[in-house]
Amino acid sequence: MRALALLGFMGSGKSTVGTLVAARTGAPYRDLDAMIEERCGMTIAELFDRRGEPAFRDLEARVLPDALTPGAVVALGGGTPLRDANWALIRERAVTVWLEAPLPLLLARTATRDGERPLLRDRDEVQLRALLASREARYGEADHRLDGTGTPEDVAEEVCRLWPE
Repeated sequence: MRALALLGFMGSGKSTVGTLVAARTGAPYRDLDAMIEERCGMTIAELFDRRGEPAFRDLEARVLPDALTPGAVVALGGGTPLRDANWALIRERAVTVWLEAPLPLLLARTATRDGERPLLRDRDEVQLRALLASREARYGEADHRLDGTGTPEDVAEEVCRLWPE
């Protein structure tokens, strides 16, 4: 049985939808960022501040295999699929679903959590648009692409239809 891996940009609903899908299917839920925080004993923001993004990405790659257990619903970090080795592992172990949403909606959804999201701290829309654009090619390789602008319940229902596990 393959895992379900939800991917997309910050604010796309991966954690919210993942929790709902897991509850509906009885599958275990894994939030990769939460697993990283537990493993290193600090928040993602603290990890970025103290060790930098490269150290965060290295830890992310080490934790990823533990998240992708058979039958689990996994909310990936927005940048997780960008490393080719991560993407190969994700594709091998999981059905992938990209939750897509336009940048203005993503920014609105993340507005109250800026301090928790190091890449959103300055909220420079030009930089964020470029970051999103740089990730879309990889996101587009997902098995399924879903409009993530609906309610979390509606999106979760659609994800459940796409994940027959």
